[in-house]
Amino acid sequence: MELTTDRLASPHQNPTATGGPSAGPGPNGQKHKPVHALPSVTIRFAGDSGDGMQLAGTQFTDTSALIGNDISTLPDFPAEIRAPAGTLAGVSGYQIHFSSTDIFTPGDEVDALVAMNPAALRTNVKAVRDGGIVIVNEDAFTPKDLQKAGYEANPIEDGSLARKYRVIKVPINKMNAAATKETGLGAKDTDRCKNMYALGLVYWLYGRPLEPTLEYIRQKFGKKPQIASANSLALKAGYHFGETTELFNEQYQVPKARLAPGKYRKITGNEATAIGMIAAAHLADKQLVYCSYPITPASDILHALSMQKHYNVVTFQAEDEIAAVGAAIGASFGGSLGVTGTSGPGVALKAEAIGLAVMTELPLVVVNVQRGGPSTGLPTKTEQADLLQALCGRNGECPLPVIAPASPADCFAGVVEAFTIATKYMTPVMFLSDGYIANGAEPWLIPDVNKLPKIQVRHPSESNGTNGEFLPYKRNESLVRPWAIPGTPGLEHRIGGLEKQDLTGNVNYEPGNHEHMVRTRAAKVAGVQPVGQDLLWTGPEKGDVLIVGWGSTYGAIKAATLELRKQGVQVSACHVRYLNPLPKRLGGLLRGFRHVLVPEMNLGQFRMILRDRFLVDAKGLNKVKGQPFTIHEIVEGVRALLEGRTDAYEVKVATEDVALDANIAGTPGGG
Repeated sequence: MELTTDRLASPHQNPTATGGPSAGPGPNGQKHKPVHALPSVTIRFAGDSGDGMQLAGTQFTDTSALIGNDISTLPDFPAEIRAPAGTLAGVSGYQIHFSSTDIFTPGDEVDALVAMNPAALRTNVKAVRDGGIVIVNEDAFTPKDLQKAGYEANPIEDGSLARKYRVIKVPINKMNAAATKETGLGAKDTDRCKNMYALGLVYWLYGRPLEPTLEYIRQKFGKKPQIASANSLALKAGYHFGETTELFNEQYQVPKARLAPGKYRKITGNEATAIGMIAAAHLADKQLVYCSYPITPASDILHALSMQKHYNVVTFQAEDEIAAVGAAIGASFGGSLGVTGTSGPGVALKAEAIGLAVMTELPLVVVNVQRGGPSTGLPTKTEQADLLQALCGRNGECPLPVIAPASPADCFAGVVEAFTIATKYMTPVMFLSDGYIANGAEPWLIPDVNKLPKIQVRHPSESNGTNGEFLPYKRNESLVRPWAIPGTPGLEHRIGGLEKQDLTGNVNYEPGNHEHMVRTRAAKVAGVQPVGQDLLWTGPEKGDVLIVGWGSTYGAIKAATLELRKQGVQVSACHVRYLNPLPKRLGGLLRGFRHVLVPEMNLGQFRMILRDRFLVDAKGLNKVKGQPFTIHEIVEGVRALLEGRTDAYEVKVATEDVALDANIAGTPGGG
């Protein structure tokens, strides 16, 4: 469902309790509850993997985007396809931060948690701020489910939760069953609507309209009127429960955000990547050929593109990763825009064929949506540990450009840039996304396609040799060879993985020729000029601390930088989008600061590159838990660095919540 809204500047409301427009008697004579205007709110829906938490969170996100809030989301999927119901391993969560101001992360602390069972409560309650709201489905807190979650006593009855949080116990199962009874559906089908009941309750609590979700239900279940009716009734019942119950004494509202005027839509990183690919093909006047083997978290790109045949898009679901990249290379050889998408394990399998694209010097885009590794690792969790794989994970001297988007919306521009460079320099390009970016969502300002720069692609039609022959490896001033379409008369040439003779492209094993070709390919990649922003900068160009990041750490780093500057710390942020070749000005910028801190969701890969390339004493702030950085972690990391206690902080980050993590790891299931 595509959602768009015209975003105009709107004044902030005072975040104090007011009667607001809802004050006064309601339609049934009851007095409306006072409304508190808040600058921003973070909500997390959590339940069993079959409870529909992703759908509830997505609908709340869509609705918030439609009414003009800035948004940032963090879906959190279990790795199991279907873990045992009620277990810690089967918990699915969706966090959304919606705001009246510009925001960059899904939020550090949760203001309101909806927990559909004890396991969801146990794995998520630690994220709720002191005094925050915890809405629990009290019907699910049975002795059996409490035991599955590892509770010895019922936390919603023994007072342990109430000492820290505002606990709201709602009999969601019973109320949902009563609301949907008139549809005549069985208990199993009506139970599936309880996510809509919980969503309706939260819609009331935060002043969200029901109509966008009711319209979604009408479209989704148009051919199943009973199912549509049950979901609609559950949604409305949850909303009216909030309106009439004495459990809530007030509502909350988050005003529209002050963002640049224009037409926006909510977009995830994978959606933006798919749309960017289509735009790139349009800008190059080329057919897009996407060849992939399904793998989490990249599969949604294949799903999205498979529905766009009317835009001259061809999708090919191959039998394995190697076949997928081979087909994409073949498409590029034939004159189309060949692209393959996968995650880290798939890139490992594609490595030899990517080397073939480097050797043949064909344009190819390789999308790596990183996830936790090694091996199968954490299929549904995020990580940034494929950087060295992207830069060096092929045999021989095999360089290629690497671009990393900074946010979900940035995937659109980033992938267009990847195609531009691939075709301009006749080289494969790695587009290095990750699970956090891929599944997260934010508002995207829809660009005017007519104002996007064209991707200039030229195919030779005549020979380029002095004797009338075609020389496939005769290069221009940027060391780029011509992209000859097979079947063009007189332009027949050899292609393959063996070393090429300079100019002719014939197989050649001479030592001098090999070194010449290796150095030439490396020089071509080293000479790639950015076609977008090579880095994003926040703050002055000199100071005490420079925070350097790449990929999905952008939001947390920027927010932390702005917070520290408010506190008087002389800190700036440099976010690198072009990881190979690195920005030419980067070394000089690094030397303008006394300290350099590199937060990464790995054990220090980019830090190692910066230390090697620029001889700076960069320090690392490293996290490999499958979860993105919080603003607080980076703020504390900077303060620890300034106080000379960085190592102690790293140990703290690595060992927190060990007991709970061990409990989760011990539950049944696999990758």
